[in-house]
Amino acid sequence: MAAIRSKGNKSTEQALRYRLVRAGIRGWRMLDKDVLGKPDFIFDEAGLVLFVDGCYWHGCPKCYRAPASNQTYWSQKLIRNRGRDRFVGRELRRQGWTVVRIWEHELKLRPGAVVKKIQKLVSPPVKAFSAGAGRG
Repeated sequence: MAAIRSKGNKSTEQALRYRLVRAGIRGWRMLDKDVLGKPDFIFDEAGLVLFVDGCYWHGCPKCYRAPASNQTYWSQKLIRNRGRDRFVGRELRRQGWTVVRIWEHELKLRPGAVVKKIQKLVSPPVKAFSAGAGRG
């Protein structure tokens, strides 16, 4: 387990980074230590922080399977991880951020849907055209 990286994971952060670049989504930065919880992606202009949660480490209700050995340790670790996720989300929302969490399996199975979701959140709203508006 010590070999698991806390950042730059190929199945999460790197996979989404690749998708964002291919989709032409700009205005993000990665892994800012100064933002609570160290979000994987930060879109300052949109006020959006994005976490890509590994299904194993964050206890995905769809994918998580508890290890057979040392069950007490892993159960407590998962409880701590989930509690920290809730705390960080609450605090960031209190600070004015929009917080989005994406499961690792969502990114693997439906990457296009994940990218569309992000595009909606970071794109400026389109103003409706009304006849006569703006004429002086």
